[in-house]
Order: sequence, then C-alpha cells, then structure tokens
Amino acid sequence: MEVIVAFCFGLVFGSFFNVVIYRLPLGKSIIRPGSSCPKCGHELSAFELIPIFSFLIQGRKCVVCREPISWRYPLVELISGLGFAFVTFRSSSSEEILVGLVFFSLLLILGLIDLDHKILPNVLTLSGMVIGLLFAFLGWTIGLGQAVLGLVVGFGVVFLIALLSRGGMGMGDVKLLGFIGAFLGWKLSLVTLFLAAFFGMIAGFIYLKKTGQDRKTPIPFGPFLALAALILYFI
Repeated sequence: MEVIVAFCFGLVFGSFFNVVIYRLPLGKSIIRPGSSCPKCGHELSAFELIPIFSFLIQGRKCVVCREPISWRYPLVELISGLGFAFVTFRSSSSEEILVGLVFFSLLLILGLIDLDHKILPNVLTLSGMVIGLLFAFLGWTIGLGQAVLGLVVGFGVVFLIALLSRGGMGMGDVKLLGFIGAFLGWKLSLVTLFLAAFFGMIAGFIYLKKTGQDRKTPIPFGPFLALAALILYFI
C-alpha cells in the first residue's frame, strides 16, 4: 500500500517537475501563473491536470488550440511515479525515504533541464549540496565527514577536468558532482564520474552517427551524471 501511495504522489510531483523543468531555465515563477498551454496560453483546469490520464483523454492535444502535447510530459510523470515507488520499496525508514525522494527528484529535474538547455541551475545544484550536508549532519545518510569529503572530491575532480578541457566541461557539471558527492561520498562520486563518462561516450557516438555531426558538437553531461548517480544509489 505504501508503494502504491508513493507511486500516486510521484505522478503528482512529476506534473510539478514538468513545470520546474520548463520555467526555471526561462527565469519564470514556478508557482504563478498556473499551468497553461505553452502554445496558446490556455490555463489548464483541474481536469486537465490529472497526471497521464488528462494527456490520454484529451487525445494528446490542447483542448483549445488542438496543438499536440509532447509525450515528454506524461513520461516525466510516469518516471517520477516509478521513482517514488522504488525509493519507498527499497527504504527501511521514513528518513531514508525522504533522502531518496529528494535525491531522485533533484537529479531528474537537473538532468532534463541540462538536456533541454545545456545548463544546470545553481539554485538546484547548490541547494543539493546544502541538503546533502544537512542530511548527513542529521545522521540520515553517510557521516558528515564523508559527505564533506564527497562534496570536495566530486567538486574538485571535475573542476580540474573543466580547467584542463578548456570548456569541454562546464561549472554546472562541477557543482552537480559536488552535490552527488555530498549524498554518496567521495568513492561513489568518482565511480559516478567514470560511469557517466561511459554512458556519455556510447550515447554521444550514437547521436553523432545518426545526426552526421562532428566531435565538436556540444553534448550535455549532466543527464549522464544524474543517471549514473541514481543507478549507484539504488544499487
């Protein structure tokens, strides 16, 4: 029953995550105005905001302008629901559930924002660092010393790579791995980096092959860091 409830809450939060992913990079408020169609500006009613169901019952189109709605919206809702359910399933305490939900939510939002805009907002990465240290201080995750060391190592290693690559990796990636290190510790932050590089290499090769672009094409690294960190956290 707890897992089912968590899944339902995840669907609802996923709908909110869509708002954050769309508005935050544009500098818009994530609270006001209410959700609306990005094409015609029609403000969505409560019936139009039911996760996944509204998308399907409306025929995947806005009820006013009939413009198609991206599959990304219900997909994010579904992923959020499954993520919330899995965190709840594998956790043994309410504190562990809270830690897992925060970690999962921030990484999902950051990964998709980076995928869309090639930026990782400071308000999320820096908040992730602070929250990671706070959870460690409360004794809900790794020890505080390990969290601080994880933040420093994660931040420092990628900062060094960013300097040596001369723009090949941005400061957003630096702060993102610092945030991940604050939750997972220094050892897993390094494993996250190598696993993300492996994922990025494969995905980048496929993308460049399909699009015919050269190696100078910028590919966001944040989604791969987020994916690698979540795999390691869940394992």
